[in-house]
Amino acid sequence: MTLKDTLKQLKALGDENVRARNTKNGAGKNQFGLKLGDIRTLAKKLKTYHELALELWETENIDARLLATLVIQPKSLSAAEMDRMVRSADFAQLADWLNAYVVKQHPDKEELRQRWMAAKDSMAARAGWNLTAERIVRSPDGLDLKALLDRIEAEMGTADPLVQWTMNSCLAQIGIHFPKHRKRALAIGEKLGVFRDYPVSKGCTSPFAPIWIEAMVSRQ
Repeated sequence: MTLKDTLKQLKALGDENVRARNTKNGAGKNQFGLKLGDIRTLAKKLKTYHELALELWETENIDARLLATLVIQPKSLSAAEMDRMVRSADFAQLADWLNAYVVKQHPDKEELRQRWMAAKDSMAARAGWNLTAERIVRSPDGLDLKALLDRIEAEMGTADPLVQWTMNSCLAQIGIHFPKHRKRALAIGEKLGVFRDYPVSKGCTSPFAPIWIEAMVSRQ
């Protein structure tokens, strides 16, 4: 399938309500407004299609880029290409899909994580903290959890909201998985109050770290 054909299909599936919601959540005008389920359905038909994915990404269209994250081959990207993609993902939903489906599968993700943890670019920092949250859960050996808590306490309250989201995930994961640091993680969450009033649907857990930590610990 060509880029032109794919964009034509994406445009045909655009939804005005989705466009409005995306715009409200910070998306730019370069979008068709597809439901995420429709993007997943198209990705299943395309399967892995690295060359097309690169072309889709270069359009800067949000829906095309979301599709690209599902059909790209992460191992075929250089570290420089991965870094450029992360920094150019200017919409939270897109950044989350890129991190989940591409960055976490990249062979150089640990090297990139360390670089991004020191980045001033918001999207790079968001990705760095996201990878750090994953390491806290899956492979914490070598991580200085006290130093991470120090940094979260000092920086999260005034961080870009895009960075706060994954920084807060690190705070919660430390509190959930490490009883030794739980009391301090809870205290930091209460002190900073980040996401304290975040609206959540009935039955969902609040992203406010103290509530999140206590809810997950109670299920262990």
